[in-house]
Amino acid sequence: MSSVGDASPIKVDIWSDIACPWCFIGKRKFEAAVTSSGIPVEVEYHSFELSPNTPVEMEGTHSDFLASHLGVDAEQAQVMLDRVTGIAESVGLHYDYDALQTTNTVLGHQAIHYAKAHGKQLEMKERLMKAYFEEGRHVGRIPELADLAAEIGLDREDVVRSLTAGEYLAAVHADVAQARELGIRGVPFFVLDGTYGVSGAQESATFVNVLEQVVAERATV
Repeated sequence: MSSVGDASPIKVDIWSDIACPWCFIGKRKFEAAVTSSGIPVEVEYHSFELSPNTPVEMEGTHSDFLASHLGVDAEQAQVMLDRVTGIAESVGLHYDYDALQTTNTVLGHQAIHYAKAHGKQLEMKERLMKAYFEEGRHVGRIPELADLAAEIGLDREDVVRSLTAGEYLAAVHADVAQARELGIRGVPFFVLDGTYGVSGAQESATFVNVLEQVVAERATV
């Protein structure tokens, strides 16, 4: 029989977008679940573009963008942003929508794939989401992405080379295509042990339950 102590890590594939506020919240809730459960996991992030037609340089506020994107008025958009900001605070995140620079995320996803190839995917994912939601930094242009990559120990010049060449663009598209094949229409979306799908930024207790269920089912094999 297997136990938490001797089980191999549970593979967790997570589809998310850098510019998805619920993805960052879900990341924190899942991390809390892993910590509290003590169950070892191996996380791999996969690209998903919520708004692939967003321009790199976006004029106006994020509230303006959200209103246009969702077809709501400015007041409704602001209420939505206030709500998600409050929920983010509850998990220790400090969203700053006044400073946030709305942009296209395809280059950011390529940077995350580059980081994965160099053993730093998790660090890059965290760095980009923090830069976008909390620091008001631009995550849609090559120079800024290279700066952020250098902050986690990656070779800045090589990141510029990779992003300029579109080295990992096909990998981004493959992730998006796989999400489509799996029927994933929104993110975050978690696939645990290749079997269990969890949609949305669920409470940590929900993630703990699923992790424990995977461990229990492994023990019966």
